[in-house]
Amino acid sequence: MRLEGKVRRTPVLEVHGDELGVPGRVVLKLELTQHTASFKARGALNSVLSLPDGVRGVTAASGGNHGAALAWAAQRLGLSADIFVSASSPPEKVDRIRGFGATAHVIDGYYPEAFAAADEWAKGRDVTSVHAYDQYSTVCGQGTLGLEVAEQVPEAARVLVACGGGGLYAGVATALSGRMPVTPVEPERCASLRAALRAGEPVAVEVGGVAADSLGAATIGTHAFAVAGDLGAEPAIVTDDDIVAARRWLWERCRVLAEPGASAPVAALMSGAVAVHPGDTVVVVVSGGNNPAIP
Repeated sequence: MRLEGKVRRTPVLEVHGDELGVPGRVVLKLELTQHTASFKARGALNSVLSLPDGVRGVTAASGGNHGAALAWAAQRLGLSADIFVSASSPPEKVDRIRGFGATAHVIDGYYPEAFAAADEWAKGRDVTSVHAYDQYSTVCGQGTLGLEVAEQVPEAARVLVACGGGGLYAGVATALSGRMPVTPVEPERCASLRAALRAGEPVAVEVGGVAADSLGAATIGTHAFAVAGDLGAEPAIVTDDDIVAARRWLWERCRVLAEPGASAPVAALMSGAVAVHPGDTVVVVVSGGNNPAIP
């Protein structure tokens, strides 16, 4: 496997279901302990390692986590990196991008505006764009998280993952297809997968809310849309208040300092958006921790 020995095998933490108000067993997959503090390191590194010889630089649009991951991956291989990040992202995420040696271009708006700026800047330049979520190599890299879950918690009845552009969902759901179902969890103010499934195709939605910096893709990725359609997935929807409460619970009860988007799957359990049956084991992916403010 291309990423073996190059990314961390992140730990799991079991908590009693009654702590979250559910009857089953809950296992937290602590992916915020990954390189660059998010799952994005998997997809970014896999994409960079897949580049043809002779590439000297990469670029991407990002809410922050993919940018930091791509900057880290590029630094490892001696490539330049220009990252276009939305002004809605926390300053700490921008600082992390620069900390890995990349140039951070801060663009007004959300991810769609950053993506448009990155696309325009790349024209005529000798750089390769690495998409944050809708690129095959990126999705495959995220799928390695699913392979770890299958080894660490083979008895799981379901896996919950946050869904923005859907790269994590597409990768994990594909890796675990036929073994355990994967439920994508979306904030109601960034519900691009729900909108796409209702429309029968990816459509743009307005984005906002507490998790927009990491889950604020206006349009679901084509890979995630196809996987969700093939598997008959239905996203769970959570509110900003649900996310804030889940983030506070993770910090106060587990001393896990997750960012808002990474708290969405926990919010789905606490709010009842995902039902848990007695005796079931549910894996919840806590996907990132690049927002250091204590809730």
